[in-house]
Amino acid sequence: MHNPDTSISVRQLNLYVKSLLEGDPRLNFISVTGELSNFKRHYASGHCYFTLKDDAAAIRGVMFKTSAARVGFVPSDGMLVTIRGRVSIYEKDG
Repeated sequence: MHNPDTSISVRQLNLYVKSLLEGDPRLNFISVTGELSNFKRHYASGHCYFTLKDDAAAIRGVMFKTSAARVGFVPSDGMLVTIRGRVSIYEKDG
């Protein structure tokens, strides 16, 4: 039987997962190839939000303003791209 005294909050779980991901050196600088979808540039912040997918899975990503300014092309849905970055989780909503 589950003991409610041992449960943690959603935020605590996300913070724990974040610490695991950011503590793995293999995930601090990784290249991933996939198809861009749901690409959106947030003009107020300069950040870009997107999904990177293949035929079996998808991940959400963000490219912050400083990196977005250095991209030498206009990203768009359907492009096959290789991205470099670090794996993390946003503790507010995964």
